[in-house]
Amino acid sequence: MAEAGAVRLADPDVEARLARLDDLLEGLQSAPAPATRSATEAVRLLTEVYGEALARVLDHADAPLAERLADDELLGHLLVLHDIHPEPPERRAARAVERLRPAVRERGGDVEWAGVEGDVARVRLTSAGGCGSGCGGGGGEVTTAVRDAVLAVAPELTAVEPLPDTPAPAFVPLTTLTHRGAR
Repeated sequence: MAEAGAVRLADPDVEARLARLDDLLEGLQSAPAPATRSATEAVRLLTEVYGEALARVLDHADAPLAERLADDELLGHLLVLHDIHPEPPERRAARAVERLRPAVRERGGDVEWAGVEGDVARVRLTSAGGCGSGCGGGGGEVTTAVRDAVLAVAPELTAVEPLPDTPAPAFVPLTTLTHRGAR
């Protein structure tokens, strides 16, 4: 719990600071070598110490608290960054797909988690009319949104591959299989 009077950052403020941090780190890459080495080493050491502190927090947390910490978007990203997230990447990715499912359905399609093969996430995308992921209708936008969402929560995965939509098997009456025509 935050103390009364403690300053907390709203999500947009956190995002603005992260964007500024990215700009500063990019600027360091073009700075003279001795200054760059010292600054990047300072950032690396600070990151390692903060990662260790976060790991110690998780060591003292019970399972429900660890889950709540991991569910917070910012903390979840930090746990992934420091390789201490309590959930495996496959479970995080599957949850991201399930969170997107209502929005994809609103567009007339569907997305279904199909698992991980190696380091590649697999999803099944269908468009309106069941024509698969290559039918247009924003399929590329949906594929990109799914890929971005999965890799944001599970950057350990290297790619997200849409699987072809497999249509339901056609109904074949049993009598046509067992009835041999008269000769």
